[in-house]
Amino acid sequence: MPLLIQNRGLDRISSTAELFDRNPHLKENARKFRSKPLVDVDPKCLLYVQQRECAATTPADNCVSVIGSDDATTCHLVVLRHTGSGAVCLAHCDGASTWSEVPLLVKAVTSLSDVCKEGRLELHLVGGFNDESKTSHKLSLNILAAFQKQKEDIHLETCCITEMNDIVVNGTHRPVVYGIGVNVKTGDVFPASFPHKGPAEELRSARTFTGGQMADIYDSSQGLVRIGPCKWSPNLDIAFWLSQSDDTILKYLSTSPMAEPPHFVQHMKTTIQFLLKHPNSDSLFPGGQPQLYYRTERGDWERAVQP
Repeated sequence: MPLLIQNRGLDRISSTAELFDRNPHLKENARKFRSKPLVDVDPKCLLYVQQRECAATTPADNCVSVIGSDDATTCHLVVLRHTGSGAVCLAHCDGASTWSEVPLLVKAVTSLSDVCKEGRLELHLVGGFNDESKTSHKLSLNILAAFQKQKEDIHLETCCITEMNDIVVNGTHRPVVYGIGVNVKTGDVFPASFPHKGPAEELRSARTFTGGQMADIYDSSQGLVRIGPCKWSPNLDIAFWLSQSDDTILKYLSTSPMAEPPHFVQHMKTTIQFLLKHPNSDSLFPGGQPQLYYRTERGDWERAVQP
């Protein structure tokens, strides 16, 4: 079945402008969404999703109340939720392999909703802006087309993407909303920021930087964040970037140099330093096992000691 908007199948579109012209309520919903107050999410209840990661859980989860992600410029943040089971998945998509990623997100939610007869799948898309290279626009169309190809009925509820997530500041286009959270108990989706992006923030950034594919990082049945095992080879050439100016790093390592959050360059440098410190990924995964993190009573993520 196609992607559905107000219970009608989405017709073929050639631009996001066409989508919003045909569905003015989506434009209105986007305006309402981006005017919601920004929530600073408490890390004690949060499961943070980095670029090219996804995570899914249900309202029965005692370890996670909010799944969230931010720092999206041309990237899109995707929330898929089953209204019957309450199962929800959030993904941070950068266009690396949209067509293989979308079925993973659908499966993540449907596999947690097996016993549920009632309800429907609802989709919320946030991200992108009017960038010069049209990277956001292409990703918007690809994500919509990939959901259109799924066999399940999927209802598009929120679509705050590309031109509907664009603002001009001092002559420069940038996103209005860079981050979102989803309340696992209620399904509420809201603009959000995250001062804490753990666990294993540097390791996870290194995985994406070295070309890792979309990874589901959470086992909701056990309340465990599961990272890796990742695979990368020594690459001393990347040390070159550490001696470059901030402007050079932005120009070559970002899809949207003028719109990045202020910590982007430092984040890149920290990731490169991590890779230079750990040139061989095998040492981080003894016995080829993933790194596992559980939530302590204090609300922190702590690495599980594996036998």
